[in-house]
Amino acid sequence: MILITGSIGLIGFDASLFYLNKKKTVLGIDNDLRRYFFGKIGSNKWKELILKKNKRYNHFSIDIRDKKKVFYIFKKFGKKIKSVIHTAAQPSHDWAAKEPITDFEVNANGTLNLLEALRIYCPDASFIFTSTNKVYGDRPNYLPLKEKRFRYEIDKKHIFYKRGINESMSIDQTTHSLFGVSKSAADLLVQEYGKYFNLKTVTFRGGCLTGESHSGAQLHGFLSYLVKSILSGKEYSIFGYKGKQVRDNIHSMDVVNAFDQFLNKPLRGGKVYNLGGGRENSCSILEAIEMIENLSGKKSNFKILSKNRIGDHVWWISDNSKFKKDFPNWSIKINLKSSLEKMIYHEKRLNE
Repeated sequence: MILITGSIGLIGFDASLFYLNKKKTVLGIDNDLRRYFFGKIGSNKWKELILKKNKRYNHFSIDIRDKKKVFYIFKKFGKKIKSVIHTAAQPSHDWAAKEPITDFEVNANGTLNLLEALRIYCPDASFIFTSTNKVYGDRPNYLPLKEKRFRYEIDKKHIFYKRGINESMSIDQTTHSLFGVSKSAADLLVQEYGKYFNLKTVTFRGGCLTGESHSGAQLHGFLSYLVKSILSGKEYSIFGYKGKQVRDNIHSMDVVNAFDQFLNKPLRGGKVYNLGGGRENSCSILEAIEMIENLSGKKSNFKILSKNRIGDHVWWISDNSKFKKDFPNWSIKINLKSSLEKMIYHEKRLNE
């Protein structure tokens, strides 16, 4: 039995399908708070309806901030729960600034509720947490970057970050955004429960997680929302950095497969891994726009705003070396081009 929070979100949904296909019983926790964050366009309700068709899926429309209800589920199923995949979150920089208390309660307090329930009722279960590269704050912006025609790039002389940013980068003394702070608190809690209580907890600090099941909105879901905007002819706003800011992109199923590798051989002590698409699946926003135009045959309509988001990265590429060393059977199977093709196909089908 596996418990998945955010079970109708991007990663949670694909994780639910993955384990249902493996004939596992899935306990899904998700109250579609994403609709409250981002409106109808961000709602994941359609995925809940899909999952409920499977008899092995059990849905609980509860809020992870509600300690009593979270504890009730863990107490009811107890040691039958062998694994927890925690993907539920408030995921947006901008939204966090609107309601900082809500953001912190969901990301930090909600995670604490889950960890404590795990410790009390099923301490032998594995616990996976989807953190974010935003825990590093804006420190990556102080790397020696060079501006090129369509992107910023790391100075070739700086060999240390040639493959991307690894887990040795400090998270201190930086501007994180309030979202980055709440996720950092949760990130540290997951580590501490692993170290202090010797639990099988792991933190994955993701780059841009993407896929065709993403309900992208302007405030969250970069590639998904960009595809929607271009296909619909809607104007897309780029927040600063001349549109040359770089992100590495990893498909949700490659993330789920990384989770599965850990669950097959869980380690104790609060492990931490950066997880992203790596250099080969990185692009700037301008480069992403060109790729989508070429793949879809649609012309984009965008504007570049002068002001960037506070604490946002100019350049981020994940170095996956640490995870690959510990779990050598994992590799990225879906590249950026394939991810975009899947998203374009999915979006076109929705609009038929």
